[in-house]
Amino acid sequence: MQLQTRSSVARAAPAACRTRCIKVRSAAHVAGIREEAVERGRNDPASGLSARFVPFKDVQQAKLSGEEYSLDTVVYRSKDGGLLDVYHDMDGLKRFDAAHWKKLFDGRVGTTLWPYGSGVWSKKEWVLPGIGDDDIVSMFEGGTNLFWAERFGREALGMSDLWVKQCGNSHTGSFKDLGMTVLVSQVNRIRKLRPGAISAVGCASTGDTSAALSAYCAAAGIPSIVFLPADKISLAQLVQPIANGALVLSIDTDFDGCMKLIKEVTAETPIYLANSMNSLRLEGQKTAAIEILQQFDWQVPDWVIIPGGNLGNIYAFYKGFKMCQELGLVDRIPRLVCAQAANANPLYTAFKRGWQHYEPVKAQTTFASAIQIGDPVSIDRAILALEDANGIVEEATEEELMDA
Repeated sequence: MQLQTRSSVARAAPAACRTRCIKVRSAAHVAGIREEAVERGRNDPASGLSARFVPFKDVQQAKLSGEEYSLDTVVYRSKDGGLLDVYHDMDGLKRFDAAHWKKLFDGRVGTTLWPYGSGVWSKKEWVLPGIGDDDIVSMFEGGTNLFWAERFGREALGMSDLWVKQCGNSHTGSFKDLGMTVLVSQVNRIRKLRPGAISAVGCASTGDTSAALSAYCAAAGIPSIVFLPADKISLAQLVQPIANGALVLSIDTDFDGCMKLIKEVTAETPIYLANSMNSLRLEGQKTAAIEILQQFDWQVPDWVIIPGGNLGNIYAFYKGFKMCQELGLVDRIPRLVCAQAANANPLYTAFKRGWQHYEPVKAQTTFASAIQIGDPVSIDRAILALEDANGIVEEATEEELMDA
């Protein structure tokens, strides 16, 4: 595949501000920014677009059962206990051709126009089309660098065309910001619509999710609660939720134990579940896939490799690529690779068995602590994504992780 790159032009700053230029805006001007965004929304030709929750099994079977829920409803499971998925009005989206979407998305890159300067909200019509701009909680996440790993590709892999999407170049240091801006924005909307419906937002975490949740909740003035496995996360990951004012509970168990506990708590209290079992998160995370296509000038890479722990991200990337294909922006999707740690590899084991049998595992300690998960919530989502993308699963031993 031949890739194109874009040149950048450096513009000289006036001598008085070459060291650092900061544009300071008054509180009144910030309020004006939001008011302008609301007014633009009233005149948006795509304002009639919608999305809703449907059972994930409807997606698996490519047939709607009729069960559906508003995104304003606090619900995490379908009637039969299965996962939910955010289902978009594809007929409505198809009213606009591929050229329209490309021009729209490309025109928002790098802008300060609220909220479209965010890599997530620059695709708002494909994420949460019904949310008001004034409800959005954003730190202008996304828009991360696509790095040409020339030397590593050549010397380590014998490849000349290896690229790394640096999703960790974000406010809290991980791709979780992409999903959390969507989830917390929707919570912000629900709390305005129905005061008292949600008292706080909670998650189980191996570190990154808690950092992202606490940061976005702090920005919105929403209480957050995080359940962390004791002595299993880094100090850098622990500092963030504490600094952001979250209630941090250290539990003597692993991630899977924390996940079981938070599901029980959110089922019995007005605390909103923020783990990727909640499909709102995946709507934000899928924009990284769309962004990759943008950065390749809408050319499709041959392979995309994604680490897998709770397995929501592999499905999110698939969903982003698939929407681009279905709406005509590209003519195919890349093959996907899910990379697991050998010490926490339930998806890899199922793949080697030809998807015939899946069993959770007891995750062992791994240097890749963020994916030390033995019973992933999104196992069915990951299998659907990999099967449709003709994907594969690989594992890395602890020695291989250290060598990398």
